[in-house]
Amino acid sequence: MQSAHQVRQARPNRLRIETDREAVERDLSRLVLTLVELVRQLVERQCVRRMEQGDLSDEQIEVLGLTLMRLEEAMTELCERFDLTPADLNLDLGPLGTLLGDDQR
Repeated sequence: MQSAHQVRQARPNRLRIETDREAVERDLSRLVLTLVELVRQLVERQCVRRMEQGDLSDEQIEVLGLTLMRLEEAMTELCERFDLTPADLNLDLGPLGTLLGDDQR
């Protein structure tokens, strides 16, 4: 029986993938921003749900509104910085549809 070391030596290094560094950085940025946008949208929906239930004071509603606006502005700035559009963040999940829905900014 061969040891793991012998098996590794017997096979050429086929697991190595040649990549373009800039493409990898862009794709990683896209993935991270997609996750941030997903969380931002989930928080926004939760805030709206709490407002509709009457769980928040007028002051809390004002603070949440300003915070959500700032978060959206920050996402817009980050997308511009990485040359992405909001549509670029909306991953296609095949038969499940898109990750962020069809109503993107």
